[in-house]
Amino acid sequence: MEFISEKLFLICALISVLSLFLIIGFVFFKGSNPFIADGYSFIDFIFGSDWVPSEDKYGIFPMIVASIYATIGALVIGVPIGLLTAIFLSEIAPKPIAKIISPAVQLLAGIPSVLYGVFGLAIIVPFLQNNLGLVKGQSLIAVILVLAIMMLPTIVTVAETAIRAVPKTYREGSLALGASPIGTIFKVVVPAAKSGIMAAIVLGLGRAIGETMAVILVAGNSLIIPTSLTDSVRPLTTNIALEMGYAYGTHQEMLFATGIVLFSFILILNFVLAKISSKGGK
Repeated sequence: MEFISEKLFLICALISVLSLFLIIGFVFFKGSNPFIADGYSFIDFIFGSDWVPSEDKYGIFPMIVASIYATIGALVIGVPIGLLTAIFLSEIAPKPIAKIISPAVQLLAGIPSVLYGVFGLAIIVPFLQNNLGLVKGQSLIAVILVLAIMMLPTIVTVAETAIRAVPKTYREGSLALGASPIGTIFKVVVPAAKSGIMAAIVLGLGRAIGETMAVILVAGNSLIIPTSLTDSVRPLTTNIALEMGYAYGTHQEMLFATGIVLFSFILILNFVLAKISSKGGK
């Protein structure tokens, strides 16, 4: 029985790894074909500002800028709110209140992303349009706000679990040395839970940069380089989702190439966060 269980777990692990490599291999094979076989310039693809498939023009620089701005903006809003909420639930809130708020936050993670987009389209977009005097409320700031809201359940849940896992002796030792409860939280507990908090940020980041359906509804989908928060934008994920259904040939392969760029961004950001985490630990 022990032998069978061990082999079963091994097979499940191998299937997971194999699935990952198959997906990555297929996307890279399809996405690299235009540059290897057809002679398209990868530099023009990355830094070009015109995306007109009918004229054989494929430049994704405005989408890259939009994705970076949207992700950074969502992190700036979502991470502090999510971390402070996790600290409140794990360290400060009375147990009856924490037992109500925690399941409510976890329930937010199960809401389909398209419903977040509908909420943004029905509430956030009209609010921005009316209060900022915009012709169209679908804009970069609407994308940032929706993504920040979507990040919160992941960041709060994972960070709260990490903070609760810090041994009680850490808190008792800090308080015994004369530190205040708030000082103990921010100088002892939070640094001790740093790895879990970084994992929460990485997971939230992955959801923000990879979100599609909600972004389509509130972005406005304009192929311009955003110069302000009120500009309409088209991030990378939105471009793939909008055009993959009818694309074929080189157009389809360029959409796969867009997926490669998106995948590379996620790897780079995760690497940077891991480096920051390791330096903090030292």
